[in-house]
Amino acid sequence: MNFLRGVMGGPSAGPQPSGAETIQKLCDRVASSTLLDDRRDAVRALKSLSKKYRLEVGIQAMEHLIHVLQTDRSDSEIIGYALDTLYNVISNDLEEEEQEENLPKQVDDLGSQFTEIFIKQQENVTLLLTLVEEFDFHVRWPGVKLLTSLLKQQGPQVQQIILVSPMGVSRLMDLLADSREVIRNDGVLLLQQLTKSNAAIQKIVAFENAFERLLDIITEEGNSDGGIVVEDCLLLLQNLLKNNNSNQNFFKEGSYIQRMKPWFEVGDDNCGWSAQKVTNLHLMLQLVRVLVSPTNPPGATSSCQKAMFQCGLLQQLCTILMATGVPADILTETINTVSEVIRGCQINQDYFASVNAPSNPPRPAIVVLLMSMVNERQPFVLRCAVLYCFQCFLYKNQKGQGEIVSTLLPSTIDGNSVSAGQLLCGGLFSTDSLSNWYAAVALAHALQENATLKEQLLRVQLATSIGNPPVSLLQQCTNILSQGSKVQTRVGLLMLLCTWLSNCSIAVTHFLHNPANIPFLTGQIAENLGEEEQLVQGLCALLLGISIYYNDNSLENYRKEKLKQLIEKRIGRENFIEKLGFISKHELHSRAAQKPQPSFSSPDHVMFDHEFTKLVKELEGVISKAIYKSSEEDKKEEEVKKTLEQHDNIVTHYKKVIREQDQELEELKQQVNTLRSQNEQLQATVTQQVSQIQQHKDQYNLLKVQLGKDAQHHNSHGETFQVNGIQLEEVSKLKEELEEWKNKYELLQGQLREKDSVIEKLKSSQLEMGTTEQSSQTSKSGSLELSNELQKELETLRSRIQLQSTEISKLQTENQKLQLMNTAADPVLGESGATAARNPEVEGRLLQEVKELKSEVKALSEEKASLKQYLDSSNSTVAILQDQKSKLQQEVAESKKEQDDLLVLLADQDQKLSALKNKLKELGEPVEDEDDIESGDQGDDDEDGEDEEQD
Repeated sequence: MNFLRGVMGGPSAGPQPSGAETIQKLCDRVASSTLLDDRRDAVRALKSLSKKYRLEVGIQAMEHLIHVLQTDRSDSEIIGYALDTLYNVISNDLEEEEQEENLPKQVDDLGSQFTEIFIKQQENVTLLLTLVEEFDFHVRWPGVKLLTSLLKQQGPQVQQIILVSPMGVSRLMDLLADSREVIRNDGVLLLQQLTKSNAAIQKIVAFENAFERLLDIITEEGNSDGGIVVEDCLLLLQNLLKNNNSNQNFFKEGSYIQRMKPWFEVGDDNCGWSAQKVTNLHLMLQLVRVLVSPTNPPGATSSCQKAMFQCGLLQQLCTILMATGVPADILTETINTVSEVIRGCQINQDYFASVNAPSNPPRPAIVVLLMSMVNERQPFVLRCAVLYCFQCFLYKNQKGQGEIVSTLLPSTIDGNSVSAGQLLCGGLFSTDSLSNWYAAVALAHALQENATLKEQLLRVQLATSIGNPPVSLLQQCTNILSQGSKVQTRVGLLMLLCTWLSNCSIAVTHFLHNPANIPFLTGQIAENLGEEEQLVQGLCALLLGISIYYNDNSLENYRKEKLKQLIEKRIGRENFIEKLGFISKHELHSRAAQKPQPSFSSPDHVMFDHEFTKLVKELEGVISKAIYKSSEEDKKEEEVKKTLEQHDNIVTHYKKVIREQDQELEELKQQVNTLRSQNEQLQATVTQQVSQIQQHKDQYNLLKVQLGKDAQHHNSHGETFQVNGIQLEEVSKLKEELEEWKNKYELLQGQLREKDSVIEKLKSSQLEMGTTEQSSQTSKSGSLELSNELQKELETLRSRIQLQSTEISKLQTENQKLQLMNTAADPVLGESGATAARNPEVEGRLLQEVKELKSEVKALSEEKASLKQYLDSSNSTVAILQDQKSKLQQEVAESKKEQDDLLVLLADQDQKLSALKNKLKELGEPVEDEDDIESGDQGDDDEDGEDEEQD
């Protein structure tokens, strides 16, 4: 406060006394007035004075305005005036009128001072977050602007307050969903300031669905054709994604990369792009580069690269790359973007190699880009971008490296079309030093970490002039180097030679085979030249050191020991090491080592390549040690090298084995995946079959219930009978009934046999009837009784046979029902069996059940046949009995007739006997009494009865 008063009291600030007095009175009214209208009018007046008298209002009224925000929240109008006043005091965005008045520079720092006063009490920021939640436009909009201004002035402090405030960030995210575009757009600006350099807030905002909402806004505004709102959304997206691996992974996993593809859809007519569209598209390309930046973790970058290829985003970028009429800066940024999308990703690199330019005849995109790179008329930044694209295409791409080098070999040169190798050689020996440097660095990347191609490149022969024999590419490079060309050209050639000779003893031997090379290098290193030439001296020292370190001693005159002695005599070891250290100490070397993309402020600063700085770092130490080593140490080192080579061969062998095993493993994994898919299909089929079987079972159970009901309805005895579900109890009952009927039938047969024996006895007795009279009378009475008994027994037998026939007919009807139900159940069993055939267990159970049912039906049919036989035999027995009955009836009739005759004879005999007795009495002869005779007859009758009982 003292500082602010000092500024206000200074001669430069010099507020008018009337203004200061007015502000004081207004502050008193705000503080002391009891009427809301009076306070509102006072705050409105302070608002109108806050722009002109910013310092005075800030000093005198800030405390009162904060009090108004705390106490008068029910009135949105006064809250809006207070927020606007605070915004005018804190914000440094001066109006045009104020800028014309040339206010003192001291006032520019007022915003930061007032912000510090406001956020000193953290409750003020929390209160402001609460006010931003209000839907009233006159409260929410000025609250958003004030909070944005606070973040601009004191960003980290305000961010920390919002971060610890409950739901602080979440409340601000609701601004993106506001239907009023003004608030929504200012909400985007607020989130821009909120997310600057704060990873924690960035994560919270991202997980509050910010990506979805921002991409929706960009789509609604017309993608790249939209206005400044699209630009603000893209800047916010960059804040959320740049250097934030968590948000990048969330962006990729949420399939938001696919939604970026429509941004880069351009038409055939690309003329007349607006400045806003160029800006938007430039930011969109930068956003893609944020996701695939080489500084990101390799795994995250690789997954984003693959996603961009799969969704067609890379194809869309290549379309812009080959389109006509695209602005130069957009084309340059597109080349840089494509470079990082394909860098180190084999799939994307292969696709880029297949892209052709829309020319006649079609040319590969790589060739078209290299033509721009070696053309000195093209813009400098565009040529740097093409070099970066070429480097990214060859990065960890041995296949691409081989294709580039193959265009230089004699057997593959095509004279009808321009190849990449021809363009590189043309640029390498051009009069433009920048083209020399670009071509040398590009060719060095084609050889990077590829010893095979380094050896193959030794076969390249160049025709320098007519009539002269061709020279090798290596020899031509050293020739140009010794001719004293520009520094940029020599630096480029030396970097190419160092890359070529490193880790390749054959190339070192070819280089040493030219007797002029070593004297040239030692001469360059030994001289005392200017600052620019020191860089060349350092590179010459590096090349000479590589020639020593990777020397296989195949040339007697240039063995390691002799080269070391040469250095010791002509240069000196200390001087050599000092010249070698010039490279890493150079400022341009340090800049190039920071990032892979070549970024130079001007063509004069083009000296080093990023990958070459890695090589320098790797070789500088080992070369320094190699210079000081003795011959014995060299021998030991060679032995160690041989051992290491053997070890490397073993490792290479095992790597090959592991690679083959990996291939086999991948094939097995594919087979496993195929089998898994088949297993899943089979499981799905089994599940479907099980469900079908369950359905058939349900239908089968319903059918059983229905058939059981039908059987119960038609069966007079109420017996239950179910198709294919005949219970063992029912079968046993039927068998018991059959056994009972068999027993009854056997009893009947026994009774018939007894009756037959009785009839036979009767016949025999009838034959003996005529012997004596006494026996005739006895037989007459016995035959009458037997005849009556026989009739009764015949009647009972007839009734039993009739009952048996009715029971047999019932059994026949039940058997017919059983057959009908069995035939009705066969289709159901067929369907269920056909479905269950797919499942072996179910099939076995059903077949066993069907077999049992068929055996039971067969047994029942056999029992039916036996019942029919019993029925036929019983019918024949009944017929025989009827015949016997008729015969007996005839015999009984004859016996009656005979009895009548006997009665007549007996009557005549009685008369004769009585007459003879009378005569004997008359004659005086003794005659027995009738009582004696009756008693004798009674005794005879008893004897006859006993004989009958015995019979």
